[in-house]
Amino acid sequence: MTRERYRLIDALRGLALVNMLVFHLLYDIFMVYGVDTRWAMYPGVVAWERFICISFILISGVSLNFSRHAYRRGLIVNACGLLITLVTALVMPDQIIIFGILNLIGCSMILTQAVRKWLEKRNPFVGAAAAFALFAFFFGVSNQYLGFFEVRLLELPDALYRTNYFAAFGIHNNEFFSTDYFPLFAWIFLFICGFFLWRAICALRWERFFKARIPVLDFIGKYTLWIYMIHQPLLMGICFCFFGQA
Repeated sequence: MTRERYRLIDALRGLALVNMLVFHLLYDIFMVYGVDTRWAMYPGVVAWERFICISFILISGVSLNFSRHAYRRGLIVNACGLLITLVTALVMPDQIIIFGILNLIGCSMILTQAVRKWLEKRNPFVGAAAAFALFAFFFGVSNQYLGFFEVRLLELPDALYRTNYFAAFGIHNNEFFSTDYFPLFAWIFLFICGFFLWRAICALRWERFFKARIPVLDFIGKYTLWIYMIHQPLLMGICFCFFGQA
């Protein structure tokens, strides 16, 4: 697999980041500052939030194909996720983030890299379809069932959900709370789907289209992690200037 940089992937990642920045700014205004605490439950807002997260996870899976130090990168992303957990627990406990999207992506990078050679031998079209099917099947684990997205096919036993020790896998009790939560079951399969997606694009010889550049967005996309780490304090500072103490 060539290590040539495909600028359009950077741009798509940058677009997802800009989308997220706008979402989080509105979340801070409506939810944290209480302008409209029902905002996050509106169907359009829920769909928007899912679209942003799905974009990030798929693009992260695609990007693993180009990673030279996936284990190290995965550990760095995980460390950033744990730092966010610590900061939110200390500063904004009512908005605590436990196993958010950074921990999901970091763990997915490490686990997928561990079986990467095996995955690379699979047909990318079959692999992408199988990964997506597994994503759909395990989607309801955190709600105690297996099935196809919202369709319940098999209820999981109560005994599994008495503690929060396995919250990283989507298994937790009713006391568990996180404002940003992406457990490995089922989101790791969406990451793997992204990994296969790029290989399918290459099999179709469409990768040449990803050499296109979108100025500014492709630059932003190269520094997504660091912008992600500093964006929320900056957004909260902006909100503080307009609304005062939350």
